[in-house]
Amino acid sequence: MSLPRVSLARGFLFLRTEELSAILEPSFEGDCTFARDEPLRVSGGELRPVTLRYALYGALSRRRDNAVLVCHALSGSARVADWWPELFGADSPFDTSRFCVIGTNAIGSCYGSTGPCSVNPQTGAPYGADFPLVNIGDMVRAQSLLLEHLGVERLRAVVGGSIGGMQALQWAVDFPERVERCVAVGAAALPAMGLALNHLQRQAIRNDPLWRGGHYTKDAPPAAGLALARAIAMCTYKSAGLFDERFGRNPDRAGEDPHRSLDERFDVAGYLDHQGRTFTRRFDANSYLVLSKAMDTFDLARGYESEAAALRRIKARVLLVGITSDWLFPAEDVRALAGRMKAAGVDCRYDKLTSGHGHDGFLADARLLAPLLLAALDEEERAVSSARAALVAV
Repeated sequence: MSLPRVSLARGFLFLRTEELSAILEPSFEGDCTFARDEPLRVSGGELRPVTLRYALYGALSRRRDNAVLVCHALSGSARVADWWPELFGADSPFDTSRFCVIGTNAIGSCYGSTGPCSVNPQTGAPYGADFPLVNIGDMVRAQSLLLEHLGVERLRAVVGGSIGGMQALQWAVDFPERVERCVAVGAAALPAMGLALNHLQRQAIRNDPLWRGGHYTKDAPPAAGLALARAIAMCTYKSAGLFDERFGRNPDRAGEDPHRSLDERFDVAGYLDHQGRTFTRRFDANSYLVLSKAMDTFDLARGYESEAAALRRIKARVLLVGITSDWLFPAEDVRALAGRMKAAGVDCRYDKLTSGHGHDGFLADARLLAPLLLAALDEEERAVSSARAALVAV
């Protein structure tokens, strides 16, 4: 297969969606519906029934002991190879000849799993703003029910970046017997600046007249508010150095002159407007509210006596990766979490991803991240092989 073409838009490299899909299609993609009789209780209420969209890359072994669960960030989907293609292939972290990679769409999202766009069985209309608050723990419990359906009792690893990394950490705490290796990239409790900017993003959506209290129609969504929220988010995902390098104080490349009128823009403004505009074509505003609030409320101590008590539950080997230019989840916060884990007796290692892309480095510099993930998964593979050999010897 020839390599996909790489396109340049607004100063950033990206692969076209159809080309990503051509790299690796899931071996299976479908839905799992549960909680038909007893509801799934979530942070803000309950859901019944619940559907999770999921995708498998590779095949589960006879023992079903080769599963790697990969959790997506805020706007991702179950189709892991669409947004992390560089991590797939022979001698790569997600080698489907060794592992069955499982991707799920988090509850609250809009890519197939139960979320605000889903029909509320009590009303026959979309949930909209009536969709209950969900937290990271709720997402993980829903994933655990899917894995029970698949017959996977124990994960070889759970991996994720950003909100996906939060899910990986929550898995290690809430289901310690079911996780062998936990890898979280650019993930920790969100600091005050992140909370502030997430709040402003949600306010941008709510202040759009078309939001209509969250009960907008598919044909008239609050696109302007969602676009502004995404533009603010892009500022948090990128680094100041990257913006200076890519855009500087250059006028918008479409030929505008910011010195001529209020409406004409600098290049960085054109980039942000472009990102916001394209995002509204693929994401739902209410899902954005739900998932960004789940990011805000992530706290490993919740539900336990203390954070230390929660961390002492972990039995998995843990790799935490900080991104050097990330100011949304600063690397020092990730390193500090690693220190608290070690103090709680967790087999935890901290490493850093040197990237100028800011928080987005786990996606934009996935090729630099790959060796860290590969080493972690190879180490786990050796540990499992040694354990099996010991059992055979006995």
